[in-house]
Amino acid sequence: MHRVLLYVRSIAFLLLTCVAVPVMASQQTLLVVGDSLSAAYGVPSETAWVQLLRERLQGNGLSNWNVVNASISGETTDGGARRLPELLEKNNPSVVIIELGGNDGLRGFPPSVIKSNLASMVESVQNSGARAILVGMQIPPNYGQRYTQMFADIFPTLSDSYNTALVPFFLDGIYDKQNLMQGDGIHPTAEAQPKLLENVWPVLRDLLE
Repeated sequence: MHRVLLYVRSIAFLLLTCVAVPVMASQQTLLVVGDSLSAAYGVPSETAWVQLLRERLQGNGLSNWNVVNASISGETTDGGARRLPELLEKNNPSVVIIELGGNDGLRGFPPSVIKSNLASMVESVQNSGARAILVGMQIPPNYGQRYTQMFADIFPTLSDSYNTALVPFFLDGIYDKQNLMQGDGIHPTAEAQPKLLENVWPVLRDLLE
């Protein structure tokens, strides 16, 4: 009788193990590497677009996705490129959203340097086996037509070169609306956060599903 009970318990344990493994394997990580636009600068963290993304995933039957926000206010493409290898190793993401470049542009960094840093990040993501999403950015026209155009062209050019997903312009429908921008004219308000998510969601959804 004792042997029978041991046998039954062993079978039950094996069955539970077999059931548990697929559940664990289905968990996937979405990594966001961005600047203040993704780090909830000047807005309550619960209203930020990354938090709204977490809620959207839960509400769309994608609760197996874990969102890790590694965004830092003031971050540049150089800083992101330096941090990324460790972030990839630590989190083993399946999808990485790269939302960087705005600070580089506002500081007048050479477009060639910005492009090189972002290319390095995309390559690192793809070499890790994950999929990258580039988030396009534009800078104010007072930087001059030539520079602003060269800066804006970085993102679609890289997207084409690396065959990676692209959000054309993160602040589309936001940057020119007074009530959607904070007093500094750079950072979106809490009211703008749902729109930021909507600008990212169509591109992201295609990868997740």
